[in-house]
Amino acid sequence: MLALGAIWGSSFLFIKIGVAELPPMFVALGRVLGGVLALLIVAGITRARLPKELRIWGHNAFVGVIGIAAPFTLFSYGEQRVSSLLAGIWNSMTPLFVLPIAVLVFRTERLTGRRLAGLVLGFTGALVILGVWQGVGGSSLSGQLMCLGAAACYGVAIPYTRKFIAPRPESGLAMSVVQLLVATVVLGVIAPVVNGGFPAVLELSAAVVVSVAVLGVIGTGLAFVINMRNIRLLGASAASMVTYIIPVFATLIGVLALNEHLAWYQPVGAAIVLLGVAVAQGVHVGRRSTTPGGER
Repeated sequence: MLALGAIWGSSFLFIKIGVAELPPMFVALGRVLGGVLALLIVAGITRARLPKELRIWGHNAFVGVIGIAAPFTLFSYGEQRVSSLLAGIWNSMTPLFVLPIAVLVFRTERLTGRRLAGLVLGFTGALVILGVWQGVGGSSLSGQLMCLGAAACYGVAIPYTRKFIAPRPESGLAMSVVQLLVATVVLGVIAPVVNGGFPAVLELSAAVVVSVAVLGVIGTGLAFVINMRNIRLLGASAASMVTYIIPVFATLIGVLALNEHLAWYQPVGAAIVLLGVAVAQGVHVGRRSTTPGGER
């Protein structure tokens, strides 16, 4: 659990380094490409079989676009405008999007007074992070909204996965391979169109190349395997507690590695958000979780 929180928390540092020289979509593309290559190796070793039904490929394609390609791209664009630690804080909003979508759209969860109170508390924390009393605007606001949009994408993908993919007999590893394959193809087509061609890879600094490689192989490939293992060993409720660890690592790494600074209200808002998540989810290990974990 601690390793997964550290991996996903540090991903925001590597995104920040990557977008310094690469267009955001190519950072996202490099990440999914590295991730799918790593998972294909694991799938080959474990002899995991990919699903054969076209309908299942369709469900996984939806998750690959909405739950992987879109949020990876939004976080990359967002980190052109805001600090890595602030992006990590916005990631903690994911469970607060999962609940209303699961209740209203997919009807896989039931809305209770406790959960509604947690939602209100969490979104109050979001307003505190924004510092709305100071007035908002400019590139920082757009960057924060992009990171918030990425969390919202995860909020759609998680209950969709639970309803249409989780009940299937195929392994989680096989499903993840399909999702990353779709994300790689989609970004591989869109990224060069949006950016007018491919970047000069040979001109990139070693720091950027290593950062994108680590994002893919460790931050996506290895992290997916660890998260699935945690859910099997601990159960979804206990595994979901990684949501509380990610922003801590993202903040510490941003301050120590990039010398980023926090306004006083940002960690206060993050604490309110996490309290809202705790209230909405329930923190007892034996209960059903709203989400199987925060995202990258």
